[in-house]
Amino acid sequence: MNAPRIERFGRVDTTPLVSVVVLNWNGEQWLRRCFDSIKEQTILPQIETVFVDNASTDSSVELARQLLAGLPAACMVLNSDNIGFSAGNNVGAEVASGRYLFFLNSDTWLERDCIEELVKQVRITGADAATPLVLNYNDDSYQDMGFFGFDIFGLPSPSTPCDHTRTIFIAGGCSFLIERELFFRLGGFDPEFFMYSEDADLSWRVWIAGGKIVAVPKACVHHRGAAAVNPAGGERLVEFRTSEQKRFLTNRNALLTLLKNAQHVLLLLVPLQVMLLIIESVLVALILRRTAYFRRVCLAALADCWRLRRHVLVERTRVASFRKRGDLWMLRFFRLRPNRWFEIKRLIRFGLPKIDPLKNAG
Repeated sequence: MNAPRIERFGRVDTTPLVSVVVLNWNGEQWLRRCFDSIKEQTILPQIETVFVDNASTDSSVELARQLLAGLPAACMVLNSDNIGFSAGNNVGAEVASGRYLFFLNSDTWLERDCIEELVKQVRITGADAATPLVLNYNDDSYQDMGFFGFDIFGLPSPSTPCDHTRTIFIAGGCSFLIERELFFRLGGFDPEFFMYSEDADLSWRVWIAGGKIVAVPKACVHHRGAAAVNPAGGERLVEFRTSEQKRFLTNRNALLTLLKNAQHVLLLLVPLQVMLLIIESVLVALILRRTAYFRRVCLAALADCWRLRRHVLVERTRVASFRKRGDLWMLRFFRLRPNRWFEIKRLIRFGLPKIDPLKNAG
């Protein structure tokens, strides 16, 4: 990939408190509301906005250039290729100068005091990272508040509504606040992930390094979610749709997260996760009557983990160099609530999922 092109807007007279990093790939329809909500933040003079575009083919860049011009401190980072969520956000973090980095999906909008409340609660609780209460895009109904722990398969255990700031295991990737210094000390998002589960992987490392993550319900963000892979309905979900490419990346990256970060005891969850992956993939392939599904989302995911074995070993060594908490300490985040609970709720609401066989990673 060629070096990204950088354009700057406004002035940065002092070090910003927060750099909001907005990664985009063909998300033109979401940008105006996202940036308007940043402009309305109660601590706007302390905010730097970093827009990162992954080689969009729509009019995102032209629109973003207009919107950024109205912010007191902003910059645009134009990548020559679609390098994915992880690497794209890493590029944005390199350009950012704030004490805190706030990674924000483009299909979101913030309530006016969201960033102020996040930072305030991080300081009060002594946390190193945080996530706001995530509501659905077009109303105030609950979507999530990060993940409270991990289940018997080592997968993130869903959150439930809560009215006070509390410790959580994983900050959600759509709105992830973290101290800039810690982000780089931990190595940032793993670019090998491309996208999906990178928030879980980074959160594991925050806790391993001795850090703390909280969820802040007084800080609210509205999120569409799955905007590229499940676009029907516009601002609201009207069906349960995914793609084979998304399932492949999700399955592979969930395994990589465990393989990289589990110290010893929690590695026992790896075969359980593999067993779940095989059973689930076989059942879906039978329902779809498409054996290629099993090959693409299960066998290919396992094969790619093997391909990345050297990367896993290097990462395990690096994680060991800053490890302050072992597997026995991490067991406090074990939860009975299964990761697949939210998918069961979507099945009840929308029926069987529609799975796009095309390789759409959005």
